[in-house]
Order: sequence, then C-alpha cells, then structure tokens
Amino acid sequence: QVHLVESGGGLVQAGGSLRLSCAASGLRVSSIPMGWFRRPPGKEREFVAALSRGGGNTSYSSSVKGRFAISRDYGKNTVYLQMNSVKPDDTAIYYCAANTRTGLAIGISAPFYDSWGQGAQVTVSS
Repeated sequence: QVHLVESGGGLVQAGGSLRLSCAASGLRVSSIPMGWFRRPPGKEREFVAALSRGGGNTSYSSSVKGRFAISRDYGKNTVYLQMNSVKPDDTAIYYCAANTRTGLAIGISAPFYDSWGQGAQVTVSS
C-alpha cells in the first residue's frame, strides 16, 4: 500500500525559506513521476512542481519558478520542495503526489497522479 507523508510545514516570514519533505512507502520515488500541488485558502488546488521518473526533468508553475526547487533523495525515499523567497501568496496546504500507474515520465495536472499525501500547512506572514 502506498503512503505519502508530508512534513516541514509551518509559519515563515515573507522572504524566508522552508523545506517540505514527502516520505514515501510502498513505492520507490526514484522510479515514478512525483509532484507537489497546493490549495490556497478559498481557492482550487493548483500545480506547483513536478519531477520526472528518473529525475532528469523538472517542471514548475510560473508563480514559483526560480524560487522553489523539487528534488528527491533515493536513499531516504523522500521528495523535497525547497521554498525560497516565499511570499504571502504562497500560503496554502501543500500536497505531495505520485503517479504509480501510467508509466509516463512527468505530469503537471492533478488527474495525472493517483496517490496523495494528507497535506502540510504553509503560512507566510507579511
């Protein structure tokens, strides 16, 4: 059974940094596409970042490109989202996602992913 558990959320001041972790079990993060999404208060879930199967390619939303970075640690079977220069608009619940079924390399839409974590709250104060 697949489990994704996010951690590292919290309160951070604008301009600061935070690193989210997504610990996986029941799958190998090295062999499947992984992604991060977020749901801002009162808004729909939106794409943040994706990492391809094998780790050769990444994709970011325009709102976080240049500030956030997605990566994975094969030994810890964990995916990270490094968040730098955060803004109040980055306030959201952040979700880790995995595609365990299709064999495609990378995806930026929520339906592409079939396994989700419970979410981690990130609040950015101005």
